[in-house]
Amino acid sequence: MSNRPPTEATIRRLERSSGALATRAVARMDDELPWFRAMPADRRSWVTLVAQAGIASLVEWCRNPGRPPRLTGEVFGAAPRELVRVVALKQTVDLIQVTVDVLEDHVASVAEPGDEDALHLAVLQFSREVAFATAHVYASFAENRGAWDARLEALVVDALVRGERSAELSGRAAALGWATSTPVVVLVGATPRGVDDPHADVRRAARSLGSEVLVGVHAEQLVVVLGRMERLDEVAERVSDEFGDGPVVTGPVVDGLGRAGESAAAALAGLRAARAWPEAPRPVAADALLAERALDGDPLARAALNERVAAPLHAAGGEVLETVRAVLNSGGNLEASARAIFVHPNTVRYRLKRAADLTGISVTDARGSWTLQVALALAELDRDRSLWH
Repeated sequence: MSNRPPTEATIRRLERSSGALATRAVARMDDELPWFRAMPADRRSWVTLVAQAGIASLVEWCRNPGRPPRLTGEVFGAAPRELVRVVALKQTVDLIQVTVDVLEDHVASVAEPGDEDALHLAVLQFSREVAFATAHVYASFAENRGAWDARLEALVVDALVRGERSAELSGRAAALGWATSTPVVVLVGATPRGVDDPHADVRRAARSLGSEVLVGVHAEQLVVVLGRMERLDEVAERVSDEFGDGPVVTGPVVDGLGRAGESAAAALAGLRAARAWPEAPRPVAADALLAERALDGDPLARAALNERVAAPLHAAGGEVLETVRAVLNSGGNLEASARAIFVHPNTVRYRLKRAADLTGISVTDARGSWTLQVALALAELDRDRSLWH
């Protein structure tokens, strides 16, 4: 087979036939590729433009075989960039193969007599260049998309940390593939030291358990948003291994990314107060740190303690509250508490069970006792303030 380029006469015949060859190529795509038949008309027209541009570029390449190929712009510049979003790389390879097959099938009818081998070789060499150009287009798109997603992810995480609740937040999340109404939880902790890409480690850990994830670094703190599955506590426990030293705090689970700011606010408040409980598990729930958060000045925690603990105990009647106070004063000794309020120990146990049902906290548990003490003390301070004012 000769290495000489096709003659000018063959190139002119190829140029005149380019439109018909592109039409035949698209017709064969329609016959052989079911997914192509299913494409909307506008996308099919984009593919037709690419096929026409490809054959036109082949003509110019045959005329100037020594020039550096610029096929990325010449061929793929004919269609909108959206084409890369909707046509997978494997599908594009199929389209190129069909077009090359059509060109090869018509070499004999297009080439001047004696020029068939030269045109056939040119088609093969050009198809190789187009393959490289295709890889470049998809690699560039993936790189740009990755950079864009990273910026968008950072904006979403930053908005959650700052407590934004806007329509833009939902739009940004949707662009990252998040559903609008799936369970979501936020984790915060220290950014690990000496780790090149903590974002990648967190993503791998979360996705290995089937969870969607957003990651951001905010003021030296690693902020992780998990979603799209029910057992988020299991994912949070696994992902907490990827944080740096110190506590990792989980906010409450909320019903959608639109409310993830609430989970983030609780988690961040918990992280600020977590040093007051050095023996806290890791991760620790922000709600388990309500007492520490309230002492640290978190108004949401103070309100939660009043609503969930102090108010139900006051509403239950004097006997329940009196018994709880007696047990707290006795250091958890039920017999001593019973003697102090002149009742049977079984009565104390009954009233404590009632208190636990109302608040979800056991007064005989060390953490529960501490939380009850703080909640009742703050409630008294608030009551005194209301009397003064």
